[in-house]
Amino acid sequence: MKISTDTLAALAKKVAVPTYDRSAVKPGILHIGVGNFHRAHQAVYANDLLNLGHDPSWGICGAGVRPNDSAMRARLEGQDWMSTVVETDADGLSASVIGSMVDFLPVTTGHGPIVDAITNPVTKIISLTVTEGGYYIDPATGVFDAGHSDITHDARLPEKPITVFGAIVAGLGRRRALDAPVTVMSCDNLPGNGDVTRNAVLGLARAANPALADWIEAHVTFPNGMVDRITPATSEREISALRDNFGIEDSAPVFCEPFRQWVLEDAFAAGRPNWEAAGVTVTNNVHDYEAMKIRVLNGGHAIIAYAGGLAGIEYVHDAMANPVIDSFLRMVEARDVLPHVKPVGTLSPGQYLDQTIGRFRNPGVADTITRLCLDGSNRQPKFILPSVRDSLSAGQDAKGLAMVSALWCRYCLGQTDAGAKIAPNDPNWNALQAAAQRTQTDPFAWLDQQEIYGDLRESKAFCDAFASAHNEIKRAGAIGALEEYLKT
Repeated sequence: MKISTDTLAALAKKVAVPTYDRSAVKPGILHIGVGNFHRAHQAVYANDLLNLGHDPSWGICGAGVRPNDSAMRARLEGQDWMSTVVETDADGLSASVIGSMVDFLPVTTGHGPIVDAITNPVTKIISLTVTEGGYYIDPATGVFDAGHSDITHDARLPEKPITVFGAIVAGLGRRRALDAPVTVMSCDNLPGNGDVTRNAVLGLARAANPALADWIEAHVTFPNGMVDRITPATSEREISALRDNFGIEDSAPVFCEPFRQWVLEDAFAAGRPNWEAAGVTVTNNVHDYEAMKIRVLNGGHAIIAYAGGLAGIEYVHDAMANPVIDSFLRMVEARDVLPHVKPVGTLSPGQYLDQTIGRFRNPGVADTITRLCLDGSNRQPKFILPSVRDSLSAGQDAKGLAMVSALWCRYCLGQTDAGAKIAPNDPNWNALQAAAQRTQTDPFAWLDQQEIYGDLRESKAFCDAFASAHNEIKRAGAIGALEEYLKT
């Protein structure tokens, strides 16, 4: 049965469906980037509140700025903007139809519909999931790259934006005339995501219109938040599983783990939903939650990703079933990561690692190693290298994380240890592959990528550990190199 407003009553016999009147829901939130994570996270929290009878003015209007956003819009339009979220673990599947998104703007050149929606006073929150690499951060400095060609274009031609931040600044320019405060809320997995978003919006606004930047500083808030839920990409496998298990035809379901978490700073210029009622933690201590998650969980993904990829392993739970990879994860976390992570509340870093490993082992999610390997040039500087710096500052050599960098380098040669081709898996793949090839004869060439490693190239301890790890991987392959590391 195809998911739609007309079929909800029939679907309710098999799965959870919205219990509220969707026609009464108004989109107080404009969300840009309607991917799997948003639909299994923020949209679920919004759906939960609506099911509890909370204010219907906090529905969601979807939007996008990339060509694949048009494809998502086309899939969801025929489903009245709804999709199915399926929680999966070793005990089975549980499905819910999520109805909190009630519109999805056309994706156009110049992003006029987004600008119009921001101008509309109904919009109180502009939220984003545009990936870690979508914030125009210079990896070497960690700050907003105001000189990026996309940003200079939008500063020069603010009426014809090509970036999401250009569209936001254009909309805020119109909103300024209404003197209508608003919140811009990142839901991406970035350290200090609110601060990063503020820097991007203000950086562009200052270049385009300093007076507008002053108004934004006074009337727009950018809360920091930590988000967490493992949501793999959807393939025909998931679409078929939904059909076979529940009889639902959905062209864009999301399969995910049961676990979800959202920790949010209470900084909203124009009001917000009562997210606490849906389980959101609202706190001024976001950064400690965030640091634990980014260092331990996201860093943990990176620790196992490239070893699994080089070993030809497809799924994360299968990588965790490999005793060498499992032991490598535990040892690197214990030596190079956990000592530099603060406890949060009653949860110690070690307890959080145990919880994380349990999540990685969930076979129902079927998260892929390829997904974990994606976009290393943006993820490594955020998830791995801060722990490297902390370890070096503490007088340690960060040997385990140096091994992770060496595994990433070897992965970027584009071939598994068995000789199978690895498809390009990074926006900067050509540059990464060239650096990996140079490292075959110059053991430090990989670390010469200043835009990624910055001053770490000056650390003799880290460079020596990297070169040793790289040579061991060349000699023994990924699993063999991990076995040697585990002997140390």
